[in-house]
Amino acid sequence: MRADDNLTVERPTFVTHLECSQTGEHYPADRVHNLSRAGKPLLVRYDLGGVRKALTKDALAARPPDFWRYRELLPVRQVKDIVSLGEAMTPLVRMPRLERELGGAEIVVKDEGRLPTGSFKARGLALAVSMAKALGIEHMAMPTNGNAGAALAAYASRAGIRTTIFCPDDTPEVNISEIALQGAAVYRVNGLIDDCGKIVGEGKAKVGWFDTSTLKEPYRIEGKKTMGLELAEQLSWDVPDVIFYPTGGGTGLIGMWKAFAELEAIGFIGSKRPRMVAVQAAGCAPMVKAYDDGVEHAPRWENAHTIASGIRVPQAVGDFLILRAVRESGGFAIAVSDDAIEAAVNEVARREGFLMCPEGGATYAAYKQSLVDGRVSRTERVVMFNCASGLKYPMPRIERRLDRSGPIDYAAL
Repeated sequence: MRADDNLTVERPTFVTHLECSQTGEHYPADRVHNLSRAGKPLLVRYDLGGVRKALTKDALAARPPDFWRYRELLPVRQVKDIVSLGEAMTPLVRMPRLERELGGAEIVVKDEGRLPTGSFKARGLALAVSMAKALGIEHMAMPTNGNAGAALAAYASRAGIRTTIFCPDDTPEVNISEIALQGAAVYRVNGLIDDCGKIVGEGKAKVGWFDTSTLKEPYRIEGKKTMGLELAEQLSWDVPDVIFYPTGGGTGLIGMWKAFAELEAIGFIGSKRPRMVAVQAAGCAPMVKAYDDGVEHAPRWENAHTIASGIRVPQAVGDFLILRAVRESGGFAIAVSDDAIEAAVNEVARREGFLMCPEGGATYAAYKQSLVDGRVSRTERVVMFNCASGLKYPMPRIERRLDRSGPIDYAAL
């Protein structure tokens, strides 16, 4: 086995068609698509019987440890179209001290901050850009709260594709800078991410760029799906009892739910599923309201605000897919306050030495809240997703100083 086998060895591909997530209408593969005629996300479908015959657990275990190891379950057909920046499998990190203190079962964090560009957005955009390259797309545009734009800029530059990216005014400065440094034309917009999305949609009609907005193209789901494939493999082809997932556009939650179904179809796992928990911020919780109201579509959340900018999505095009996964799994949707998010980030950092991003902190805050209200028991193994490196976010300023030229009171230090 060579370290680059997943990127250089041709493997059989099994994509059969694309399918409207609402109506089931079929669309041809290997063509450029955005939403279906019904205005809903398209899902990639595979000949899973063929995958079952072609791929074994032993063959998979022998491959290099990156997410391109799952090529039979991914849409890129030829290695020449793969756009990679070195996507290592992300680790599962136990939180033993917090387990003891909370009196719960296993608490495991899947740390997506180890991916290129420092976030889980690298998964979806690696696949979206690879398919854009395969389909001859030359200009991609996107609205972003930060990390997705950084990933699109990086992968598109790698592929030689032009990018134009729009961010809300208050997007963290580090994200704006990395987007620009990695080759995109980036603009601040006086609005929220869905306002930026309207600009992308209007520009598509006027200048012809490809709309890479969340769930408005079919392949980001396939990239995010690898989180579920990877997680099951890392747990020896098992799944946890509960997954806490920070939910804005919800691509990863939808993708993982799809991954578990495909893994069962090829015989890699059984029928057991984790309960999927959609975690939102109290200042932007459209999925929570829709879940509580028992409806499938979530109206736009007005005056959205939260320190966890990655989940500040007032309206998600895939709302019904998120809610279906949550309900089918026996999970739930939960909102946590910004104070709870901040306290969670601080607690995990101080107790375990693990620096979470605010969105990841929201999952720990949601877990603690769920233990108290009884929606999660202390015997259930939980996995939380830390979706980006905590190093990309503002940290407290420390003012303590020491004058080395005078006497030092060591007992007071």
